[in-house]
Amino acid sequence: MSDWFTVEQIEADTYVISEPKHWEETHCYLLCGSERAILIDTGLGVENIREIVGRLTNLPIVVILTHAHWDHIGGLGQFKTFAVHEAEASWLKNFPLPLSAVRRSLVGKPCDFPPQFDVQSYRIFHGKPQRLLHDGDRLELGNRTLSVLHTPGHSPGHCCFFEEVRGNLFTGDLIYSGCLDAFYPTTDPVAFWHSVQRVQRLNVRRILPGHHGMRLLPDFIGHIEAAFSGLARKGRLHHGSGCYDFGDFRIRL
Repeated sequence: MSDWFTVEQIEADTYVISEPKHWEETHCYLLCGSERAILIDTGLGVENIREIVGRLTNLPIVVILTHAHWDHIGGLGQFKTFAVHEAEASWLKNFPLPLSAVRRSLVGKPCDFPPQFDVQSYRIFHGKPQRLLHDGDRLELGNRTLSVLHTPGHSPGHCCFFEEVRGNLFTGDLIYSGCLDAFYPTTDPVAFWHSVQRVQRLNVRRILPGHHGMRLLPDFIGHIEAAFSGLARKGRLHHGSGCYDFGDFRIRL
């Protein structure tokens, strides 16, 4: 195993598994309960994330996806049990981008890949989820509970996961300090804005994003909502209007 992944213990029973060498700077989260563990997303698929998870827990693992984009499902084939929102189950059978486009994105910027990695051998995961997620579902780990929030916009079935007792919000690609993408044909800028408004109403104490910087304060959600609101007032909240810089983040429409 190379040093591709980093692991940080953010709570006694919660870990973030990151891929900081890649331009996507992906984060996956391992939550351990008394009965089972949940892994939120599986990253790029460059290295074996299952081996890392196995070092951290012996509990049965269930993978839940914030969404089914290639940079979140890369390691999915290493696990037996996984769930995705019903709106994107078909993407795991027929991914909406060709393999050649995904490979170009994966290696599109300089990166110190592991010596054994061969992009020509890289494949997009295809398979059938064992469970479909729906808005309002509650996922029980034993002494820990996650709520599923359907937060479309970045993708039709995008979900955030909220641990109300601790105030942990796992935001996927809805909230992070980078370029928030709502320009693909499968995105919906207005739905994205409404999803940000929805999570803004929660009692969030910690934001746990899918990419980039981890040190985000809860009021960061309000900054993003204000940016979307401003674009909506100016009639710019639609595909093709441009890329807007707000300092700590950008919105690409």
